[in-house]
Amino acid sequence: MAGHSQFKNIMHRKGAQDKKRAKIFTKLAREITVSAKISDDINSNPRLRAAIAAARGQNMPKDNIDRAIKKATGVGEGDNYEEVRYEGYGTAGVAVIVEALTDNRNRTASEVRAAFAKSGGNLGETGSVGFMFNRLGEIVYPADKAGADEMFEAALEAGAANAESDDENHIIETEIEDLNNVREALTEKFGDPESAKLVFRAVTEADISVEQAQSIMKLVDVLEDNDDVQNVWTNVNWTDEIVAALDN
Repeated sequence: MAGHSQFKNIMHRKGAQDKKRAKIFTKLAREITVSAKISDDINSNPRLRAAIAAARGQNMPKDNIDRAIKKATGVGEGDNYEEVRYEGYGTAGVAVIVEALTDNRNRTASEVRAAFAKSGGNLGETGSVGFMFNRLGEIVYPADKAGADEMFEAALEAGAANAESDDENHIIETEIEDLNNVREALTEKFGDPESAKLVFRAVTEADISVEQAQSIMKLVDVLEDNDDVQNVWTNVNWTDEIVAALDN
């Protein structure tokens, strides 16, 4: 868990430094649009509430949020996005799951396949690596929201499965069906989280070298630079040595 948390912090800093705000807004808007198709009532749609909270956390303008919702309700014109998942292997047989929201399956599949091929990996069939991960809920708060003990106690009281903290974040894990209830309870106590979503967590992590990890990071960077890609998950064991090398 600690390695995962440190890796998340690296990706967060890289995102803040390297990625254009417009690209971040594009991904956030797609999630809002897809979420709003379920219902545009934020009181009855926890996924939409989480998407809007994430957008606000990135200082996305209210007009952008409103336009994304209108696309889902038919008031605004826009593309019809669908959720797609890709699975494959990167360098050293590292398992990779890619979640995307796309208006063109053929285009996205081609671009994802090309990214794997250029990194020395290969795109597999659906289910080829999924069994190597657990699906669970994850809620993230910045460290300054509460002390580690306070957050841990509040999370368990709310029904979370686990909570761990470091210098930058509190990361709370839940069962899939408990995510919304735990998020609601913690929001009432600490305000909106930085993120609250379903994630993939590796059952068994892959031990690889620093050089291999750098190759995997190049693949992750290429995939995350794609507007269609929302999330990328791997089963890499992010050791202190690897994290330090990537952070430099």
